[in-house]
Amino acid sequence: MSKTNEKLNAIDPDDIGYNDTPNQHFSAVLDARLSRRSLLRGGAASIASAFIGSSALSACGGSNDTVTPTTPTTPTTPTEKLLGFAPVAKSLLDSVIVPVGYTATAIYALGDPLTAATPAYKNDGTDTDFENRAGDHHDGMEWFGLSADGKASLTSVERGLLGVNHEATTDEKYASFFLHANGGTSTLPRPAAEVDKETAIHGVSFVEVRKANGKWEYVKDSAFNRRFTCLTEMELSGPVRGNALAITKYSPTGLKTRGTLNNCGTGKTPWNSFVTGEENWAGYFTRSATDDTARGNDKSVASLKRYGRAQGGGSRHGWETGGTDDKYARWNLSQTGTSNNGSDDYRNELNGMGYIVEMDAYDKTKLAKKRTALGRFAHESAAFGKPVAGKPLAVYMGDDSRNEYIYKFVSTANWEAADANSSNALAMGDKYLDSGKLYVAQFNADGGGKWVELAMSNPLIAAYAAYKFADQADICVNSRLAGDAVGATKMDRPEWCSVNPANGEIYYALTNNSNRNINATGSSQLVPDAANPRAYTDMKGTTAQTGNPNGHILRMKEGAEGSAALTFTWDVYLFAAEASADAGKINLSSLTNDQDMSSPDGLAFSPATGICWIQTDDGAFTDVSNCMMLAGLPGQVGDGEKVTLNYTKADGSNLAVTTYVGKKPTADTLKRFLVGPAACEITGIAETPDGKALFVNIQHPGESTSAANIADPTKYTSQWPSNAGYGAGKRPRSATIVITKNDGGRVGS
Repeated sequence: MSKTNEKLNAIDPDDIGYNDTPNQHFSAVLDARLSRRSLLRGGAASIASAFIGSSALSACGGSNDTVTPTTPTTPTTPTEKLLGFAPVAKSLLDSVIVPVGYTATAIYALGDPLTAATPAYKNDGTDTDFENRAGDHHDGMEWFGLSADGKASLTSVERGLLGVNHEATTDEKYASFFLHANGGTSTLPRPAAEVDKETAIHGVSFVEVRKANGKWEYVKDSAFNRRFTCLTEMELSGPVRGNALAITKYSPTGLKTRGTLNNCGTGKTPWNSFVTGEENWAGYFTRSATDDTARGNDKSVASLKRYGRAQGGGSRHGWETGGTDDKYARWNLSQTGTSNNGSDDYRNELNGMGYIVEMDAYDKTKLAKKRTALGRFAHESAAFGKPVAGKPLAVYMGDDSRNEYIYKFVSTANWEAADANSSNALAMGDKYLDSGKLYVAQFNADGGGKWVELAMSNPLIAAYAAYKFADQADICVNSRLAGDAVGATKMDRPEWCSVNPANGEIYYALTNNSNRNINATGSSQLVPDAANPRAYTDMKGTTAQTGNPNGHILRMKEGAEGSAALTFTWDVYLFAAEASADAGKINLSSLTNDQDMSSPDGLAFSPATGICWIQTDDGAFTDVSNCMMLAGLPGQVGDGEKVTLNYTKADGSNLAVTTYVGKKPTADTLKRFLVGPAACEITGIAETPDGKALFVNIQHPGESTSAANIADPTKYTSQWPSNAGYGAGKRPRSATIVITKNDGGRVGS
């Protein structure tokens, strides 16, 4: 997530740009015999679609027939056939395209006012008061129903709140150029007014939406509308609360921090609260070139470097240069004070970011809580295992950076069904999310694996030479280092995860990894392994993309103990690839032109239909198609076959990698459902309980525009959603769309 215009990574700028990690980018030396990407492409897919874009809504014909899934989570009606829509073809249009028989409508975009007193958005760079407007880069999203009398409802289908992440902003050389009248300031120091805008558009919004006169709309003056920004006060909760590692000038007791940052995936707790993951937070901070010495080269230096903040490194936006006020100073992590504990500077400020944050969607008086027991890393979503009375809860998470890890948290408290209806959601979070065990995953070559506890009782952690852990709070703050200590499996960028409601299996989107290479040397370069088995070259024009450019979706089945199991089995549900790529080493799932994709990212199962929605955040495939969303009907772990990939290394020797490929999808079990406008990411998904309204976010359309062209709309690479009739101006805006079926049926049928 959180792309940047700087062309730093041909596969996916998200990971390289500001998701800092010591795992360096690797560009392999290419064999001259490698084929051009154009030789791998297949013919055009069948198309039956409607689109919202530069012309009026239109459609062309197509069939809506297919078979029912083998294991639907909700019984279908006699006339309903899931995935009954005709697949949407790949597209490079500046439009949102959905199947014939569906309508997609923008309803909530960057800058939309959230109070009656906030002026309409002019979209020319002069707007202010973003604390009371929709933020930028709409990302993960959840639905919270509202009854007619304005109370929480699990059944309401025409009125509710959307909890929406606002991950980042479209930037080039510091400035968020679409946000400022003349493109913003690209030199340091940054003007305070620009910094204040940019900090305000990050975070989370809760916005009321309703269906009125047959159409969905957001409610500008709803009393439930609320923003969280980079400066909103929040509580630390769990092991890190009050710990020495959390002490700052803002909170000398280590009990609180300010704001949430780079919010990516989301989750919904069994007690109906909202959780959001803080992903690429480290790159927003800076350290002086002499900070290691100022810190006495203590262990905090090892921690900062492991999280990508080496001394002398610049920050993403230069917010620390906005002025002398404390709200700007907090972005500088340098040890400038004289205290022993950090109470007079922000040397520990980074330790307050990187968590799963819980929020009460309905109660504006409640502070958000950072659930530190769940670990600190580049969080994507948090997926809850199926609650079972009398058993602990499990929360599944991934660390979105190359060569990072998959985690699980298991609560100390056993689930009580009555807690699902608690009137105090955050108290339930205290009960289930503040005390428990944190685990990291090790994947074995035989299709099995184990969860390794990250605790002081683990001798590998207690004796780890590279970093001396003090206590569980230290482990939570430095989860990556703890994963290193126990030898966790390095993965191909774990992004969103989701739990299949039909069988409780856990799915992880592994977006891509440019560091996979069969001739890998050094700690940052990895040979393929069973769970991350591909290393190949994909050509995008004349640019070679190496490693695992297209990504895959891995799934796991817990052992007999369920959420508390210490072992699991696994396979790969889907290998993303172009349809005509080598079926023996790349297109292992035999994807067709109606199914091929690259860089799966957003991932969520529909509670209403059981459909697995797959969303892409891609840089490898975008010469062929804009980012997209597919609908799948998965089977289960072990329904496919064992496959061995044989690679010839530079020295002529053979590298054999065995992996486990899930049952290959058919035309009836996987289809492309949506393609977005130019230079966007498709991310975030929520639905009404009846499955008849699907909310999807379109993030950063037109991101590839150059800031130098801010004055000339004809040079924007996208003008969406204004070209679809939504809002003023022509600058592209991230936005939420709602998708409905024209006959009133469930989305995906």
